[in-house]
Amino acid sequence: MTFLLLLLLADPAQTMVQVDGRSIRVEFDRNLHSRVVSKYSGQPVALSEWSASEFVSAGGQEIRDFPLQTNRTEDVRDSLGKGRRHVLTGTAGFLRKEVRATVYDAYPGTAIMQVRYTNTGRSPLQIDKWTGHHYMIRSPRQEAAPFWSFQAGSYENRPAWVVPLKAGFRQDNYQGMNATDYGGGTPVVDVWRRDGGIGVGHIELVPKLVSLPVSMPDESTAELAITYACNRTLEPGQSLDTFRTFVSVHKGDYFATLTEYRRLMIAQGVRFPKSPPDAFEPIWCAWGYRRNFTPDQIYGALPVVKKLGFRWVTLDDGWQTAEGDWYPVKTKFPAGDKDMRAVVDRIHADGFKAQLWWAPMSVDPDTDLIRNHPEWLLLNKDGSRQKISYWNAFYLCPAVPEVRGDAAALAAKAIKVWGFDGFKLDGQYMNAAPPCYNPAHRHKDPNESVEGVPGFFKAIFDAAVATKPDVVVEYCPCGTAFSFFALPYMNMSVASDPRRSWQVRTKGKSLKALHGDSIAYFGDHVELSDEGRDFASTVALGGVVGTEFTWPVGSGPVGRSGKRTSDLTPEREAHWSKWLGVYKEKMLSKGEYLGALYDIGFDQPETHAVRKDGKLYYGFFAAEFSGKVELRGLEPREYRVVDYENGTDLGTVKGPVAHFDVAFKHHLLLEAKP
Repeated sequence: MTFLLLLLLADPAQTMVQVDGRSIRVEFDRNLHSRVVSKYSGQPVALSEWSASEFVSAGGQEIRDFPLQTNRTEDVRDSLGKGRRHVLTGTAGFLRKEVRATVYDAYPGTAIMQVRYTNTGRSPLQIDKWTGHHYMIRSPRQEAAPFWSFQAGSYENRPAWVVPLKAGFRQDNYQGMNATDYGGGTPVVDVWRRDGGIGVGHIELVPKLVSLPVSMPDESTAELAITYACNRTLEPGQSLDTFRTFVSVHKGDYFATLTEYRRLMIAQGVRFPKSPPDAFEPIWCAWGYRRNFTPDQIYGALPVVKKLGFRWVTLDDGWQTAEGDWYPVKTKFPAGDKDMRAVVDRIHADGFKAQLWWAPMSVDPDTDLIRNHPEWLLLNKDGSRQKISYWNAFYLCPAVPEVRGDAAALAAKAIKVWGFDGFKLDGQYMNAAPPCYNPAHRHKDPNESVEGVPGFFKAIFDAAVATKPDVVVEYCPCGTAFSFFALPYMNMSVASDPRRSWQVRTKGKSLKALHGDSIAYFGDHVELSDEGRDFASTVALGGVVGTEFTWPVGSGPVGRSGKRTSDLTPEREAHWSKWLGVYKEKMLSKGEYLGALYDIGFDQPETHAVRKDGKLYYGFFAAEFSGKVELRGLEPREYRVVDYENGTDLGTVKGPVAHFDVAFKHHLLLEAKP
């Protein structure tokens, strides 16, 4: 079938075929290069330049040009709904390329792609790597930060997920292991400029060892792509299919892309739990005392914890004999299970819920577990044990049924025998596992361990919920980019060791896009925020507040600064009391986070909005700001505006968009009430 020639007003000499959705257009030229066009503004705007967007590396050389031969269209209806598909073919030598590009009615700004490469020759052909959605974006403006980006990789230096791009920037966002403890993430990246952006990712239902590189090679260009090192030999007549991938266009920031990705995954059967009401209650964690805590220290702090209004008490790292040997350490719990139960009973008697820290999927050397079950260990290709450096521990293989069963049994025991109400699953290594070559596991593919990580956490979550339906399961991957594939098996996400308040807010925005408002987002211990006291960043995002303070003054450990930074001094106690009152009065953590209203990169000041009970709540953040702010998302009616942190009435405005003169340092929190 001959291709259909479509002449467009924009660059008619180059465009040969267009895949047209309601808000996106992907245009292909005669070599199957492409560019992405946004139609959100009414007038089509090319967001990317023409480039070889889908290509392979074969025998060390890139094959980028595939002269277009045929194009056909067909109607489709599948799990994503009703759509229209273009099937384009082109050939380079003895390699045929077939692009299947589909736009669906339910996803107006997205195109789903899959590419098939077929060896039409008489000799084997080595395919080293395939690349998809390689787009180059130019900035039409001269400005300090022409592009912003959402990054999805996990690295030892724990970078921010949302960053302005600078010339020379590159991050591969490899979804495998980037260090002994660090890997995985969410297989989506996004780059946007002031007038809109492009997001790309894959929509497979299990983790894949792809990279999603983002770079800024010069002052006016940004690039993004998906790559996969397949290392596949195609015999004559054989084909290679890429993963199912997508490209989305949007106005504003990356929130739209992550929300669209979530919708695509839900349409394919992914289901998210709903957090029980207790998940939204404030948390006090005994981690302020570090691993050397004692039960008496916890008991001594409980009266102040209760007076301030916290509802959860977390028993953190240091209760266990060892990672892997998850039984109470004798120095603190000489009677074992009985003493552990006594601690939980005391916590309950004082009116609290009890949460238990746990680092699953890890095992220390010289433990009973290794002596009894050495066959459970994950082994590298050379037969060595994969190390978890932070704890000097090793990975257990998450795909082994017995490993999953052992973890599920501990979850049930902690609830049934010890009486805990929830878990804090913790560890920077939890997002991913390397390929496993342990012959005892008889893996059909070493990547079964990579793809088996979500199933491991499903086993824990299912056992916990079966034992206690309103259990709270917090998942804290210690500063890494959350694995989307684990999100259905928790009912509390967390800012996860933020480096500063910016990460509290950007992680909150990202996670609320990925899992929606039904799962509670914990802003982590306030001591990890700016100046160790920034509750506003969590409250304004609709997050759950928490702390690791120690009491009485002088009881906490001395930090690197030589000071006891976790001490709850009288001044800090007054500050904590004020913000616990604000949090519990507004409970924005049960509201609807309106992440699409403001662009976190280009709107100044940085703004977040939450809708709850017909009111809108705005959080503005800047080192210092004086000028007009814009209240978006209002109905066309009058609203009374209050600074709800300080209880100050600021007058009335009229929707749907209102402008307000303000001056503040650090933050300003406003309530707009009809």
